[in-house]
Amino acid sequence: MSDTKRLAFSIIQFLHGQLQSGSLTPDAQESLEVAAQCLETAFEVSTDDQSLAVPVTLPEMFAAATAKFPAPSQPSPDSGASSPTDELKAEAERLKSDGNDQMKVENFAAAVEFYSKAIALNPQNAVYYCNRAAAYSKLGNYAGAVQDCERAISIDQNYSKAYGRMGLALSSLNKHAEAVTYYKKALELDPDNETYRTNLKIAEDKIDTSSPSAGLGGMDLAGLLSNPGFMNMASTLMNSPQVQQLMSGMMSGAYGGMGGGGEEGGGLGRQGGGPTPASAPTPGPQGPGDLSGLIQAGQQFAQQMQQQNPELIEQLRSQIRNRTPSAGNEEQQ
Repeated sequence: MSDTKRLAFSIIQFLHGQLQSGSLTPDAQESLEVAAQCLETAFEVSTDDQSLAVPVTLPEMFAAATAKFPAPSQPSPDSGASSPTDELKAEAERLKSDGNDQMKVENFAAAVEFYSKAIALNPQNAVYYCNRAAAYSKLGNYAGAVQDCERAISIDQNYSKAYGRMGLALSSLNKHAEAVTYYKKALELDPDNETYRTNLKIAEDKIDTSSPSAGLGGMDLAGLLSNPGFMNMASTLMNSPQVQQLMSGMMSGAYGGMGGGGEEGGGLGRQGGGPTPASAPTPGPQGPGDLSGLIQAGQQFAQQMQQQNPELIEQLRSQIRNRTPSAGNEEQQ
């Protein structure tokens, strides 16, 4: 049953890849979504269970199988040869170029198929695995990307791009300590690559997530709380009559969807749809249970912060932008 579940998992992964390709009609997308859900239910499989993932994807299995049965006009590969023929290498290069074209138009599922066919014809080329790793990452299949980067590195241990893409995939899996190792190796091989340098710094900052200074999403929370400008604006917000009224209403149950009171007297929990009791706190402008009042207060506070200290706001934005690793502007080879 384990092999059956792994096969079902591979099929479901393939269907999700097709859904993300953006090349299907709405009716076709709906059909594939139903098919994937039916498979998940029938075989009791979840796409979150990476223990069912196999190192070879469904398109690669198919490409490898069809490569053994070429058309009559194509030369049959010599299974005993140590390397593919020049003709097969040329065909693999053509397929790789087709995959690169699909990457440019963000048709990542199709790119995976082309790279898989190229690999089937010439499994000794590290570039094909590294390119497919990039496509897998775009599809959110980071485990597949890690496996392909490992293959690329095993073929060419001086392939800096494979180390860099391995770092990206590991960072996406929240394996920041491992990502640091690969980013360092990528920088060792390509010391002028600023993308690797930036991603290395981000991964290093995220390693110690238990540190009080780690903050949220890698932001320097300790530094932020010690910033007089930020604390002054936070104090202004808490002393705002509008915010105090909102907080009072939430705690008393007037905003039932947020206060969690569950009583009949107010908010979303009030039954019967009748008028709000006179004793209930005055809700926001859109009525009980609506978040518009709180959102409006937050927007006003943000505007005040922007007016009072625009440099601090830009500093916060910069921190958030710099906490996400990037693939840079590199193109497929």
